[in-house]
Amino acid sequence: MSILVGSETRLLVQGITGREGAFHAGQMLEYGTNIVAGVTPGKGGRTALDGSVPVFDTCWRAAQETGADTSVIYVPASGAPDAILEAVGAGIRTIFCITEHIPALDMLKVMPLVAAAGARLIGPNCPGATSPGRAKVGIIPGSIHREGRVGLVSRSGTLTYEVVQALTDAGIGQSTCVGIGGDPIVGSTFIDILELFRDDPETDALVLMGEIGGNAEELAATWKAEHLPDTPMVAFIAGRTAPPGRRMGHAGAIISGGSGSAEDKIAALVAAGVPVAESPSQIPRLLAEAGVRPS
Repeated sequence: MSILVGSETRLLVQGITGREGAFHAGQMLEYGTNIVAGVTPGKGGRTALDGSVPVFDTCWRAAQETGADTSVIYVPASGAPDAILEAVGAGIRTIFCITEHIPALDMLKVMPLVAAAGARLIGPNCPGATSPGRAKVGIIPGSIHREGRVGLVSRSGTLTYEVVQALTDAGIGQSTCVGIGGDPIVGSTFIDILELFRDDPETDALVLMGEIGGNAEELAATWKAEHLPDTPMVAFIAGRTAPPGRRMGHAGAIISGGSGSAEDKIAALVAAGVPVAESPSQIPRLLAEAGVRPS
């Protein structure tokens, strides 16, 4: 079992004929992901990935003809909000938006419609998710993974790669690795993903990769203490040296209004019984100290 993506996933790639969409669709297909369709308006009737994937003009037609249930979006920022809504309108219930630089005001308009449809959006500005040995959706390199029982959720794509590689090098496999994105407004929060891991019988321990800005990590710490008190979990917070008012990397990684500092997040996690690493490379050791063994 895995969360969000797995061997049963029927994936639709929006923007499959573009440079980024074509490249990463090829990587996903090579990993073993079941890509059943692509969508590029005006190119319906063609095929992609050396003829292995049919291309449709609309998500609705693609979903009707192929049974696609999951979408990944590689559409420029100007068109990505409409791409999200098109997927929702086609009945797709799990949507990954890789696109970055989408204005926050555009996402404010999109999110109520996603929620009303009962769909789940991961992103935007996210690296996607991988369930090792089963499927990968997005841009996380497949080669860094190892099958196992540690679930990882992160706001940072780059840190996701670094920590997954460190876990794999230490012999600690992963159940699913999820990047939720670092924008101020994202479709899925830490808590949303932690709830999925809680209900996954193949996830025994957790890693949370946070960063400055907002209070998502503090809320996750409180939720963990209340709902998963006995599940081993370790964390890392990026941006410890960031001065107030300075954005570090992601649009959402900014300390303002007296909140969002690394110190506040670390304190909340420690209070919830979650060890916080000083560097990503320490995470495998902290997991081992919490009783997690190589898989």
